[in-house]
Amino acid sequence: MSAQLYGYIRVSTQDQHEARQLDAMRAFGVPPENLFLDKHSGKDFLRPAYRRLMDRLRPGDTLVIKSIDRLGRSYEDILAQWRTITRDKKSAIVVLDMPLLNTAQGRDLTGTLIADIVLQLLSYVAETERRFIRQRQAEGIAAARRRGDPLGRPALPRPAHADEVLTRWRRREISSRAAAALLGVSQSTFLKWSRS
Repeated sequence: MSAQLYGYIRVSTQDQHEARQLDAMRAFGVPPENLFLDKHSGKDFLRPAYRRLMDRLRPGDTLVIKSIDRLGRSYEDILAQWRTITRDKKSAIVVLDMPLLNTAQGRDLTGTLIADIVLQLLSYVAETERRFIRQRQAEGIAAARRRGDPLGRPALPRPAHADEVLTRWRRREISSRAAAALLGVSQSTFLKWSRS
């Protein structure tokens, strides 16, 4: 069987769109039947499409990703997957946003060494930036608490007929879902109002 070209696309949530990554894969020439898409966080590698892709990847194949963070979030995980793909599976990786990470060209020792060094540096920088973001976020929340600033989304104002609907719900005339629909809010918001 001849070497195959595969593409892996990942977005973190169902709400995010994969169009940008998909366009890049098409432009690179990845066949549509060889595209694998996960709408899943990058915190681990228990992603269904990624696992199917890894089962199909053979020596000589090439995996195309838009950016290195599509593989994962943590420095150690990205490096481990890189080694699995390039050394264990003997497949190449092309990172479209970072041509230096293209192991499909110049598969000699020097090319592999350069790609490994660049990967380690980029993964380290990405991990450090994530730590800084979390630290800045925690500091911002702590400062807001000290100032007494409200955190989270502001509470929705209760409609004028909320008490009437609450009374009907407490008498078990309507369900909490029906009560929420009457008030135009989510069931969880209605239940929060019922406790206050």
